[in-house]
Amino acid sequence: MFGLILSCVAVFGTVTAGIVMRGTGFRGSKRMLACIAAFSFGVLLLGAAVNLTAAVPAASAAESAGEAAARVAPAEAGYGMGFISMALATGLACIGAGVAVGSVGSAAIGLVGEQPGAIGTTLIYVGLAEGVAIYGIVISMLIFSKLA
Repeated sequence: MFGLILSCVAVFGTVTAGIVMRGTGFRGSKRMLACIAAFSFGVLLLGAAVNLTAAVPAASAAESAGEAAARVAPAEAGYGMGFISMALATGLACIGAGVAVGSVGSAAIGLVGEQPGAIGTTLIYVGLAEGVAIYGIVISMLIFSKLA
């Protein structure tokens, strides 16, 4: 419940900050937008950690040992941290790939404008930059296969 409240506060705070910044003319303040986004991401990550690592109630005496183990196993703290690690692997890899594709893509467009024959070479570099995101997704699939 605490994680849900933290998540709602982060979303509400981000929306409110955006409305206030738009009304006061702070649209060009990239540093403030980045700080608000980083703070909101941190609060949402904290809320997810609290929600996913919640304690599991003990099994009742009437349940057999096998049923209790099957019911308790998916909600252990390691299980929740596995999902957080999946999200971080995919998210950070995609952010890195986006930064790489942005810089490589702009340089590639500039080169193709000057030398149209170099389009094949530039596509290779853009493809290598996009591969970083694919590696992040593969890692998150490997983590998920260990959790399931």
